[in-house]
Amino acid sequence: MSSPSVARYLDRIGLDPDRSPEHDRAGLERLQRAHVTSIPFETLAVTGDPFDRFEGAGVSVAIDDLSEKIVERGRGGFCYELNELFARLLDALGFDVTGVAARMVGGSGIPAAHRSTLVSLESSEYVVDVGMGTPTMRRPTPLPDEGGERTDSGSSDRPVTAAGPPQVDTVGVHWRAVAVDRPDATYLTQYREPGDDDWSDRYLFDTTPREPRYFGATREYLVTAPESPFTGEPVASIATDRGHVKLRPDALIRTAGRERYERTITSGEWDALLGSEFGIDVERLVNRRS
Repeated sequence: MSSPSVARYLDRIGLDPDRSPEHDRAGLERLQRAHVTSIPFETLAVTGDPFDRFEGAGVSVAIDDLSEKIVERGRGGFCYELNELFARLLDALGFDVTGVAARMVGGSGIPAAHRSTLVSLESSEYVVDVGMGTPTMRRPTPLPDEGGERTDSGSSDRPVTAAGPPQVDTVGVHWRAVAVDRPDATYLTQYREPGDDDWSDRYLFDTTPREPRYFGATREYLVTAPESPFTGEPVASIATDRGHVKLRPDALIRTAGRERYERTITSGEWDALLGSEFGIDVERLVNRRS
């Protein structure tokens, strides 16, 4: 990623392009938090418009296409797009970055259905993910080290494992990574929302480096197959200072701590809410036919 592209990307997420974040945990957290509160998770490129005014343009993870869509046109994307582009930014800023494949727990169950990122920093390794819906991971989540806390993962089908120290974010959601004894994965990410007593599983992964082409077949399936969780109705979500905002064609959902507010919306409100809450110009999409 070139210097001008880095500067535009930093501006896109609300950071001063002339003040590069420090190469430490605080600098990494600043970048991650800025990204998830500025760039939405959204699937319009897969589904198209829910009111049949335009079709989905498809998903490309070529760096020029990602930069044009997300940085220049102010759009969002899903995991393969958001985490790939963010990893390129981190790499350009001098961070030690590894792309990894993950399998969502309780989702499609397909291997490599999620693309995440590991960052090596200060003799530790962190999961840094900006490509999920809600809840959103806002801070780097450390992997457990050899002396990590021994704990129950919270799932009856997994043995007692080592856990990295839980990280609580600015809206009270806890995240952690635990080591699991499985043939298909080394670690599991978990979260605990405000008011919850138990941990919820998010995704399984190992630390094998994966290039974008590794995800090609799974990505194609997820953006085209009728059975895919992404080819139904479009969705958009973004982290806010107090929680999250999520938009479906029929409803707007806001969360703030333990509070959740949902209201039904009309088709006429969809365009305005995509613009006001997520910065997506529907008229531009209709005119582009993409």
